[in-house]
Amino acid sequence: MPYRSAASTETAAASIDWVRQYRHFATHECSQDPLYVAICLAVADSPELLALMQQVPATQARPNLLLAALHERVLAGVAHALADYYPSVGGTRPPDAALPAQLLDFARQQHPALLAHLRGRATQTNEIGRCAVLWPALQRLAALSGRRELALFDFGSSAGLNLGVDRYHYDYGPFQRGARPDPERPRIACRWLGEAPPPPVEFELVARLGVDLAPVDLLDEDGVRWLRACLWPQDRARAQRLDQALALARAAGPAVERHADGLDRLERWLDELPAGVQPVLFNSWVLAYFEPAALARYQARVAELVRARGLAWISAEAAELRPAGLAQPPAVQAVQGGPQQTATLWSLQWREAQALRQRALAWSHAHGQWLQWLDA
Repeated sequence: MPYRSAASTETAAASIDWVRQYRHFATHECSQDPLYVAICLAVADSPELLALMQQVPATQARPNLLLAALHERVLAGVAHALADYYPSVGGTRPPDAALPAQLLDFARQQHPALLAHLRGRATQTNEIGRCAVLWPALQRLAALSGRRELALFDFGSSAGLNLGVDRYHYDYGPFQRGARPDPERPRIACRWLGEAPPPPVEFELVARLGVDLAPVDLLDEDGVRWLRACLWPQDRARAQRLDQALALARAAGPAVERHADGLDRLERWLDELPAGVQPVLFNSWVLAYFEPAALARYQARVAELVRARGLAWISAEAAELRPAGLAQPPAVQAVQGGPQQTATLWSLQWREAQALRQRALAWSHAHGQWLQWLDA
């Protein structure tokens, strides 16, 4: 769950144009999921459903929070005809003219539970597809730093599944990377675009830790169901690899802690690491939840840790949230499911000869379905 200031817990302003938000989400964010397209358009046309969004904290004011709240209720086994539309529970009914009425009836029936989710939950996909980009980013860092022993710190880590980056198998099409293929191991398919991949560099994760305001307990079925609810209902491949990643994480033991100040824990963690290990801070789709002043403080504090403590920082965020002073690279290639406005920019900041260095590593799909490598 992303870090937010106390001021950001205020409810979203009534002036937010939710009709526009939902129509935009249908067109640009979930266009490959017919059910979510239909639901977003139905919400946009319903003042009663739109009124639910006035209960959402400003930091979570995005359509996918309501989509996840609805999905969670379906996954919880609520008996209602709306479930017939959800492939995640075996539904096969395609979106049709009856869906808006079914959606409204379901929302009225589940109103208290939906309000509880909208007021208190955060979207926590813990998307391990992003590990398909994190993997070559860590390899690149190992090459640049000359260190093969890395320690990974995941800021806003949810259940901490991205900390298992070295446990997954990656299929980039022409080549494979990562752990050996295994039926019980997540296989993450990712199309490699642009520059040739960097030469493989072996590295070892000798320490790993995640911090979050509200970490997901891997043994808490309600919390795990919320992770599943944040997935698109039709994407059963993502659901399968989430379950596989959860099983691996349970076997490895917990590696996530609850902290209000994640960077304070990071500084203490740096003191705990063995000499010669390269520490790495990683954040992905977290900074969008920061207010501008908090974002500036975060970036400045991390940059100081890079200079003073030799920390390396891998950031995977929207392009406008890239580290200060880093030029935006050329636009991503046109690719199905990955328009420029929804692409993730991966950047690396590290210390070299006592100076701060930074570069753009890659563009990627928000969920790691493709990547365009930039750092030749």
